[in-house]
Amino acid sequence: MNHRIVLSDELRNFVETRLRVNLEGIEETLRQIFQVQELSVEDLKETMRSLEESFNLLSQKWNLQILYILFLRKTASFGELKRILGVNSRTLSDKLKILTQGKYIHRKVEEGPPLKVRYSLTKLGRDTILLALPFLYYASGHLT
Repeated sequence: MNHRIVLSDELRNFVETRLRVNLEGIEETLRQIFQVQELSVEDLKETMRSLEESFNLLSQKWNLQILYILFLRKTASFGELKRILGVNSRTLSDKLKILTQGKYIHRKVEEGPPLKVRYSLTKLGRDTILLALPFLYYASGHLT
């Protein structure tokens, strides 16, 4: 299923211009770092392994969707997330536990009755979704 992100031409041009500028800045920064530091192949392999762990976590089904919902809503209960995503309780519980352990989301228990659990993004979770969305937009071939 190929979902196309719908943006007005003006907004799409703005987003694409910003992405290009950011990509050029990242490339220039990396070039400067590599000129100053002598990195071994082992250093690069270790860095890539740590990055792969993050990519693997974020690429698992539901994780980015959970972060995105929390970004848009600020907080959400377990039931709200379950209803929005259409996911079973066990799967959602597992995903929320993993994201909480990874410090992407914060779990807050509100005393009852009834007892309520609300989820919100941590700074890491917020920054991750803000970085992931442009990356996904770019990677999906929308940047021309």
